[in-house]
Amino acid sequence: MMDASFWVGVFSITTINLLLSGDNALVIALASRNLPARQQRSAVFWGGVGAIILRIILTLIAIFLLQIPYLQLLGGLLLLWVAIKLISDKKEPYEEIEAANSLWAAVKTILVADLVMSLDNVLAIAGIAKGNVPLLVIGLGISIPIIIWGSKAIMLLMERWSVIILLGAAFLGWTAGEMVLADKQVEIWLAAYSWAYWAVPALFAAVVVVIDLIQKQRDKERGSA
Repeated sequence: MMDASFWVGVFSITTINLLLSGDNALVIALASRNLPARQQRSAVFWGGVGAIILRIILTLIAIFLLQIPYLQLLGGLLLLWVAIKLISDKKEPYEEIEAANSLWAAVKTILVADLVMSLDNVLAIAGIAKGNVPLLVIGLGISIPIIIWGSKAIMLLMERWSVIILLGAAFLGWTAGEMVLADKQVEIWLAAYSWAYWAVPALFAAVVVVIDLIQKQRDKERGSA
């Protein structure tokens, strides 16, 4: 029987994947925009199926690689950067994403773009899953269809309530701290300091929140200048 922590993990993977996948959903729309309506639906479906399979494979590889000493530490620091990037105002450039003129060309474009843009998702999900494959598969299985068919609604919600993005970014920061602590070498270094196992994730989450506050203060000062 699956305990409460398993379903908390499923919820965490679903939430984080939704927050980090707005760009991927936009790529799907851009790649299929020149196709007839029926083929657009097929491109979205097959591109989505491919994205699910690709994301699962990449995350399983990441979980395996993160067992190597120091890679979990590096992955945690990289995930902290992803969290900070999530709260920044910088947008990804999409000019190079061409609208495909055939169904399979569109699917290919979607899969290639998803491969290039999935590092943040993969790191975050690997950090939350902690090697639990059923948790990984269920979390991705729930979230990716929502992204494909509900991306517009998700993006509107995030635009209307920006606190959603901040909370998600802070949670990513917490997960980044947990990834750092899960590194075997870091466990050896901090074995005598039990307080570090809540202090480090809390510090990483606080860094994200403080950077967000600094950015907002700078934006306010520029607006009043």
